[in-house]
Amino acid sequence: MFNKILIANRGEIALRIINTCKEMNIKTVAVYSTADADSLHVKFADEAVCIGPPQSSESYLSIPKIISAAEITNADAIHPGYGFLAENAQFSKICEEHEIKFIGASENMINKMGDKAVAKETMKKAGVPVIPGSEGVIEDFSEAETLSNEMGYPVMLKASAGGGGKGMRAVWNKNDLKKSWDSAKKEALAGFGNDDMYIEKLIEEPRHIEIQVVGDQYGNACHLSERDCSIQRRHQKLVEESPSPFMTDGLRKKMGDAAIKAVKSIQYEGVGTVEFLVDKNRNFYFMEMNTRIQVEHPVTEEVINYDLICEQIKVAAGIKISGKNYTPVLHAIECRINAEDSENNFMPCPGLITNVYKPGGHGIRIDTHVYTGYVIPPYYDSMIAKLITVAQTREEAISKMKRALSEFILEGVKTTIPFHKKLMNHKDFIEGNYTTKFMEENKL
Repeated sequence: MFNKILIANRGEIALRIINTCKEMNIKTVAVYSTADADSLHVKFADEAVCIGPPQSSESYLSIPKIISAAEITNADAIHPGYGFLAENAQFSKICEEHEIKFIGASENMINKMGDKAVAKETMKKAGVPVIPGSEGVIEDFSEAETLSNEMGYPVMLKASAGGGGKGMRAVWNKNDLKKSWDSAKKEALAGFGNDDMYIEKLIEEPRHIEIQVVGDQYGNACHLSERDCSIQRRHQKLVEESPSPFMTDGLRKKMGDAAIKAVKSIQYEGVGTVEFLVDKNRNFYFMEMNTRIQVEHPVTEEVINYDLICEQIKVAAGIKISGKNYTPVLHAIECRINAEDSENNFMPCPGLITNVYKPGGHGIRIDTHVYTGYVIPPYYDSMIAKLITVAQTREEAISKMKRALSEFILEGVKTTIPFHKKLMNHKDFIEGNYTTKFMEENKL
């Protein structure tokens, strides 16, 4: 087992990793930018190293600075959390070259699954259902036009190096294709330095359902059932739950088997998520694989009583997994609380938090790094807390969430708590009748 783990991240996920490391008697090193000098992950880690100014490019994305921090503190492993360098193949490779264990996927695995076009081809070869579309990257607009006509509209343009909804455009008819093509390529180039595009058939009335997976160094793999992430805005998830209200036992078996095929096809090591789009007829299609821990991992932890961060660390240390697949025995819902004004187009609202009161009680979990007097910096993602409720049934989990949201006080900045209160009272959400189009079709 590792003696000391450096956490190459910030905020609630850095705290979450520190918590598990303490329980495993592993020392921790926090890295931080000058903007995060007063953050709780800096206070709670055994050691802390300042790695630069607020800009991510000069701190949390600076591989040389993070490696240097690991070397001067004698850390024998690095946990990247999510975001930042978590799926950076070069970072994984450099860690290996410096004999520091990267708690995540290898360079080869990230390369296979990080590029969406390559990942799709890998999954097709493994026999995992994929969305009909181009065979890899499209050469030019003429090819996009030809493929769109062959598949039939609507189609979806996607940036091959994309993520977070950037470089994606739904195209409903041929008259809009050129304009969408040009704007998607421009956005992809600005966001990723790569404007390669591919094209897929647009799945109508889709659910976004992902399967949590774990693979070890010995070829063993298992799945930990599903999460429904269909409530999202501009491809950013807002609420997640497990099990999915759309799921059946038969569909879970098929999707779980497909996810295991995906994992074994690349001999995957670590915790990851295989993401699918599921249409209204319960046909499912591989969308992408995230080779890291995800924001919504607590939902899975709560319904099967399983510490995913602990499992990540164990797998990285060479410990075998049980290989057992899991089915949820409870129901959990997670609301992402962002420092955003949901009444004003979800505009980010950094600033001073003047008062915090966190709800408690049976079946309520809060993962957060904020406290009274904490200043939310304007440089990073606006998520400041995750509120998770777990109960015997979905109805009870929603009821707990309503109560918890009504008691959650975060003053000084605007947050998305008012939005979540409305969502928990929305008839379609209560009935489990929603798709990824929910936010487009409903004004909350």
